[in-house]
Amino acid sequence: MGLFGTDGVRGLANRDVTAELALDLSVAAAHVLGSLGEFEGHRPRAVIGRDSRASGEFLSAAVAAGLASAGVDVVNVGVLPTPAVAFLTATLDVDLGVMLSASHNPMPDNGIKFLARGGHKLDDELEVAIEGRLREDWERPVGAAVGRIRMDNGQAGADYVAHLVSTIDVSLAGLRIAVDCANGAASEVGPAALRAAGADVVVINASPDGRNINEKCGSTHPEQLQAAVVASGADLGVAFDGDADRCLAVDHTGALVDGDQILGTLAVAMRERGTLTDDTLVVTVMSNLGLRLAMTAAGIRTIETAVGDRYVLEEMRAGGYSLGGEQSGHVILAQHATTGDGVLTALQLAARVVGTGQKLEQLASIVQRLPQTLVNVPRVDRARASTDEVLADAVRAATAELGDTGRVLLRPSGTEPLVRVMVEAASQDDAERIANGLADVVRARLAL
Repeated sequence: MGLFGTDGVRGLANRDVTAELALDLSVAAAHVLGSLGEFEGHRPRAVIGRDSRASGEFLSAAVAAGLASAGVDVVNVGVLPTPAVAFLTATLDVDLGVMLSASHNPMPDNGIKFLARGGHKLDDELEVAIEGRLREDWERPVGAAVGRIRMDNGQAGADYVAHLVSTIDVSLAGLRIAVDCANGAASEVGPAALRAAGADVVVINASPDGRNINEKCGSTHPEQLQAAVVASGADLGVAFDGDADRCLAVDHTGALVDGDQILGTLAVAMRERGTLTDDTLVVTVMSNLGLRLAMTAAGIRTIETAVGDRYVLEEMRAGGYSLGGEQSGHVILAQHATTGDGVLTALQLAARVVGTGQKLEQLASIVQRLPQTLVNVPRVDRARASTDEVLADAVRAATAELGDTGRVLLRPSGTEPLVRVMVEAASQDDAERIANGLADVVRARLAL
């Protein structure tokens, strides 16, 4: 298996993802892009950002050192969300963007993601080429030909916030929004963008110390946000993950509004404005059947992809679609971003609340979710999930039992030794029973 997964290189920082690897990958990336002519006619430039993990400090330094040693000038923007680095890669006229983050993973992990000119993730072929040129012999530039490293003075974050606010055409004045920043990359720019748009903002978990990112907070643990919304009398709440490419929401009653409901709400809004390309929404196979039913009723077509925001992005780019995402809260608004953007999603959702005069509870109710259970089974060989015959028989038996009243999905993670078991059924009891039974089979058959 290669170094690159579906979302860059990711693993335990300083064991799997080391300073040496970060430096070598950066040198190889510069060589690959240079050999393709990406640097011809100008001095190459790159932008580097990171989330709030302590390991990001030495990893970003290693990436900067590798690129500069290969003759690339570097702007280090410090702690900013992944979508901010993608935005800056597109707007600062640079040849390469690099984000150091493991997104929603626990703090000890970290990752390296390369972005091509324009802010899009590198193609698979380029990642293979980079891996193939690791630690090759090369002629090093000297003197004035070595790259320079500059630390950003905060302007990059300010530019990103201004961009986000420019995407909505209503003021959020009068709206109280609770924000859980997961002690992550959006701890400053998330609240700043919502305040700049006029909202009264209640902030929790925005004190990153290098160790507390995603720790029982943010989009993977929304319980604190649910309590904060009710306690503060907020109109709604939004929760980001560590690198803020995800957003989940909470309505004024404290009820969770997941990615499917957010997508349904925004799809209807965009269709009304005429900005939903071909009246089509791109989702993954993990989206609840209730979303598809709601979209059909609203005159909106849904296209399914494999699990992972990269596959949603690929389908959107291939078809020119304007909206797509995942139940987990990755929402991609192609008019404004090249990747999922949690803060952008929060602004768009809040603008819909203001524009309609309806509460989020009402807007989200368009999607009536079928009872669904998702069980993540860690520490298993994800590569064998599609080939184990005993497991395949168990899935077929569960599917036959559900008939037309539900469905079963078994999906390996693209970034972790983990398999996801998802079951939708007519009742929550049935969904849980069948999902837990299949999870037991996965553990028994695929344990590492």
